[in-house]
Amino acid sequence: MIVTSTPEASPGTAADIVDRQRTTLFPWVKPYYAEPVVLSEGEGVWVKDVEGQDYLDFFAGILTTSIGHCHPAVTERVTRQMQRLGHTSTLYVTEPQLEVAQQIIDLAPEGLTRAAFTNSGTEAVETAIMAARVHTGRTEVVALRHAYSGRSSLATSITAHASWRPLPSTSAGIVHARSPYRYRAPLGPDATDEQLTAFFIDDLVETIETTTSGRPAALIVESIQGVGGFIVPTEGYLAQAAEVIRHYGGLFIADEVQTGFGRTGTHWFGCQHDGVAPDIMVMAKGIANGFPVAATVAREEVAASWGSLSVSTYGGNPVSMAATAATLDVMVEEDVPTRSETRGHQLRQALEGLQQRFEWIGEVRGRGLMQAMEIVEDRTSKTPDAARTRALMQAAREEHLLIGAGGLSGHVIRTGPSMLITESETAEAIARLTRACERADAL
Repeated sequence: MIVTSTPEASPGTAADIVDRQRTTLFPWVKPYYAEPVVLSEGEGVWVKDVEGQDYLDFFAGILTTSIGHCHPAVTERVTRQMQRLGHTSTLYVTEPQLEVAQQIIDLAPEGLTRAAFTNSGTEAVETAIMAARVHTGRTEVVALRHAYSGRSSLATSITAHASWRPLPSTSAGIVHARSPYRYRAPLGPDATDEQLTAFFIDDLVETIETTTSGRPAALIVESIQGVGGFIVPTEGYLAQAAEVIRHYGGLFIADEVQTGFGRTGTHWFGCQHDGVAPDIMVMAKGIANGFPVAATVAREEVAASWGSLSVSTYGGNPVSMAATAATLDVMVEEDVPTRSETRGHQLRQALEGLQQRFEWIGEVRGRGLMQAMEIVEDRTSKTPDAARTRALMQAAREEHLLIGAGGLSGHVIRTGPSMLITESETAEAIARLTRACERADAL
């Protein structure tokens, strides 16, 4: 639990703060719940709101506080760095940036030997697409349906969720192939992974040959689709998709913004479950335990193609790099891929038990500490049930458990706690989620 500190001044009631948000921020800033939670403190997997209520954080700020809120190693390293040098741009050389670059290169799939730092997953994707276009001399990009890539003009054009696209596509040359979405594949429940993968790969080939010039610059794929609802690709899909795009002369970009750094268990990056070595890889979120850091890594020849000037004012700044270095050190020391695999197995067994109890849990899926439940009206029609999903989110909040939602219809429950969560804390989260499901079942 959180050790409570005495605030210097009262921040006001939760209602006061929410009212101020609604009158000062852009309306697209939409918190969860009809009455949003206003958080003020955090420690490990526990957070506290302004009214003193504790919550078990089982979503980690969208899989971002990867080693827990206010980890002492990160706090100490950042504080020490702030006392020495707080900011430079990429126009100057600093050792912390080089230290982190080497840490990432050492963990990344073989062949990714150059790094660039920015501030968010959106910027990392922009950097990757630019690098692929420069290297290949081409402009067309293939993405997948149900994908989410961020909130810039280019990133929303790559995104394949109508609710996350405020404008029609403003970037030419982007096409979308079928997502390897096993649960909603049109082949029937008895189809094997081999059959499903062949079906989705055939669609990828047809998409390239019918909706592009046949000369794409890149294919960008989330190793597990995050906003899409933790859609795990069918076995072999990533490896075969990489072969396809390379056959047409393009590059394979692995989006590891949510799946990176041990989150999926066993491996450091999600694409490694399929034995894929990408040409470019992007990462953010959990890389720095909540600091605004993103990285794009690429093969030597890809990075070398980008000869024009560029700059990132905040990318790789010393304080963010200190947070990243400390986070990665803890991840390696704690062996988070193994921890995610172990705790993920504990969570997965519990979710499958809930699926047996409640007919409206259509599928349980995920890897490691990235697990989801798809909520449906019934298992025959598989009709998405967004209303029950919202009710389950609210019921979990009333149990003081923070979880996430996703999916095209907002009908998927997502969980992704700190990878340092303990066995007993995971058991507590499961107990609270079970009670929330019982409440939602009463609808």
